[in-house]
Parts: sequence; structure tokens; C-alpha cells
Amino acid sequence: MADANKENFLDDIESLEAELDRIEEDDDALEVDELEQMRAERDEFKDRFMRALADAENSRKRSDRDRREAEQYGGSKLARDMLPVYDNMKRALEAATDEQRQASAALIEGVELTMRELLHVFSKHGITIIAPKVGERFDPNIHESMFEAPLPDTKSGDIIQVSAEGFMLYDRLLRPAQVGVSSTPKA
Repeated sequence: MADANKENFLDDIESLEAELDRIEEDDDALEVDELEQMRAERDEFKDRFMRALADAENSRKRSDRDRREAEQYGGSKLARDMLPVYDNMKRALEAATDEQRQASAALIEGVELTMRELLHVFSKHGITIIAPKVGERFDPNIHESMFEAPLPDTKSGDIIQVSAEGFMLYDRLLRPAQVGVSSTPKA
């Protein structure tokens, strides 16, 4: 009987060793699973970080662009409101006859100086004048057609009269030049 117990004992040891091997394999599998989970979590955090970094960079670029645009074009409303002042001063200077210029030389000179100062301020702030000439081609990007009329010796689309000058603020149109355009049909 002692031999039977020894054999059972050996069987028990073998089964216990097999059980231990299985437990160790399960532990190894659990460690591998945990490691894979940690790697997946790390990759997810890295992806989130990279996206947040990209969002921050995009926000910085957008705010820089918005700041530059506000700097350049922030005064466009004021600039638009100043255009009639320019128009009225120009009309006043053009309306003055030679007799009036002689009689009111100081006044006319003061208006001319004010006009030069206004033009200097315009150029300092990026405002340029669009001054089309009679005979130039009509450009709908910078001109506004006030009327069309057939005029001999002109081609259709030629400017035949300039009613008001236009203005640009850097690369943006503040006000188109107001012109009359020839509608003479092609011969």
C-alpha cells in the first residue's frame, strides 16, 4: 500500500507541476495582455497629444492672420466714410475758376494743402486711388458702370466718362470707380 501512495503522490506532484505551469502561462498571458493594453493606451494618449498640439498651432496661425487682417483692414469703415470728404474737396478745387483762385488765393491754397494731407494719410494707411482714364477698358473688378451709351469712334466696353474715382485698401476694393461705358456695337 505504501507503493500505491507513493505512486499517487507522484501523480499528485505531476498534476501540481502541470497546474503550476498552466498558472505561470496564464500569468504570462495576463502580463502580455496588460502590456498590450498599456501600449494601446500610450498610443491613444500620443495621438490625443499630437492632435491637441496641431490644434494649438492652427489656432496660433489663425489668430496671427486675424490680427494682421485687423491691423490692415480694421479701419476700412472709417476709410470708406472719408471718401466723400475727398470727393467734395476735389469737386471744390475743380469748380474754382481762375478769377476765384486769384480773389481767394489763400483759401484755395488751404484747401489744396488739406487735400495733399488727406492724400498723404490715405497712402500712409494703404489707400490708393483708382483713377481710370477715358478710353481705358472697363474692368468689373474695379469699375462700376453708371450708364452705357453708344459713342462714335469707341469700342464696346471702353470707358467714356469718369464720374468718381475708386479706392483700394491694400488689395481690397473700398469703392469702385464710377464710370460711363460705351455700348457701341461692333461694326
